[in-house]
Amino acid sequence: MKAEFHDSALRDLPLLDRALFQSFGAGPIRIPPFHHIHHAVGQQAARHPDLTAVEHLGESITYAELDRRAELLAEFLTRAGVRPGDQVGLFLTRSIPMVVGILGILKAGAAYVPQDVRIAPAVHLRHIVRTASINFVLTTSEHRSALPDNLATVIAIDEVPDTTRFCRTFTEDSDIAAVIFTSGTTGRPNGVRVSHANLCNVLLTAPGCLGVAPGTRVSQLLNIAFDMAMWEILGTLAHGGTLVIRGSDIERTASTVDVVIATPSVLASLDPAVCRRVRTVAVAGERCPQALADAWSRHAVFHNSCGPTEVTIVNTVQRYEPGGPLTIGRPVPNTTVYVLDDDLRPCRIGEIGEMWAGGECVTAGYLGDPELTAARYLPDPFLGGDRLMFRTRDLGRWTHDGQLEHHGRTDDQVKVRGFRVELDAVTSALESATDCSRATTLLHNGSLVGFISPASAAPEEARRAVEELLPYYCVPTLIVPVDTLPTTDRGKVDRRALLSRLDGQKETVA
Repeated sequence: MKAEFHDSALRDLPLLDRALFQSFGAGPIRIPPFHHIHHAVGQQAARHPDLTAVEHLGESITYAELDRRAELLAEFLTRAGVRPGDQVGLFLTRSIPMVVGILGILKAGAAYVPQDVRIAPAVHLRHIVRTASINFVLTTSEHRSALPDNLATVIAIDEVPDTTRFCRTFTEDSDIAAVIFTSGTTGRPNGVRVSHANLCNVLLTAPGCLGVAPGTRVSQLLNIAFDMAMWEILGTLAHGGTLVIRGSDIERTASTVDVVIATPSVLASLDPAVCRRVRTVAVAGERCPQALADAWSRHAVFHNSCGPTEVTIVNTVQRYEPGGPLTIGRPVPNTTVYVLDDDLRPCRIGEIGEMWAGGECVTAGYLGDPELTAARYLPDPFLGGDRLMFRTRDLGRWTHDGQLEHHGRTDDQVKVRGFRVELDAVTSALESATDCSRATTLLHNGSLVGFISPASAAPEEARRAVEELLPYYCVPTLIVPVDTLPTTDRGKVDRRALLSRLDGQKETVA
């Protein structure tokens, strides 16, 4: 069973395309078992109190103890003045107290706002506190001194009194679970308001649940400020799994788990032969190379996913089969995807357009920025009512068997010599060359520049691969071999770092 689209929104399409546009664009209807994500975690604590909930560098905590500490913290926050609907900062690093902090904030009826204090500069933290009207910041005693002065009321999670007897104050649950700050296109971070309904929809239904069950070990590799960290952390605990938080050695952690959730850049740093225990992999956040999907899908179920923060982690998922076409799949349950032209009219099946997302994945907008919210979240003419759809800025098209192909982003379409070029298409061609495992393409001073990895990959062969697959104007002027592609603190290819390498770079490379 799927949602019905309004006929009036489909009138510009031929009859056959109308049926396929709806059939392909609507995910199945499923009812999540909980309305608030921490209630799912609480059920696991009640059913499996002695199971290990979290591991980190030799330390561990059971579900019963995690729930007890989170309840203590929630009561402490309530008595300190935190009210339902508030935003509470969670400024620390990966640790067991981090997980206690998340659940304690949710149990207090507030939304958590995560940041890694080792990475986020003081000006960034101040902007977040100001934008989110944060009065309380949770950290640990270890990181208290790293926070800017006069930031907010700072509470060290590991210093909260361990009172075994207390009367828990009743608190109402909030609609908003987290505020995730993205880099945005405005030059300053934008706070995306993610609701409990958003999280329950993607994390408590398949395929987003990833088959996690009591005893399943799931890695926590990503920056805690990244929306995919919610998939790792809350997606694991909501199903009774064991969250294995990494230290400095990512591969060592990944080799001990059953499920890995990562960006393709982070996954590319891991050796599948070392991580033989891994049986399920999910990637999102950036384009996935086919070779990477093939390497991991030989021994693990491989999910290629897509979706910006504003549509709650991911809103399309493909279970990839080795050697088959790599797409971003189909909409997750209770969500929709519309491929539209520049005038917001439905594209025919097979035509490339911009992807808009609707349904239960659509978040509550940008905190404190109604103008940007109004520009990116528009009334949904397909579902109607008061529903909104979000402009993803991703380009895509439907295949004739109902798979969604990703064709880059609207801001990745560049003009070269008067011709429009899709950077992702050039990158795919570069990666088709022998010995090129990863690549990316940038526009620099009006010319295309390709970066290929590893450094042993031959630029001349990569150039020939592009020449064979794409028009002449798509061939990079410069192709630079590098050991590895640098990544941002969120595990994506760092294009700024690559552009900085071009200073003084000679075109004799290729």
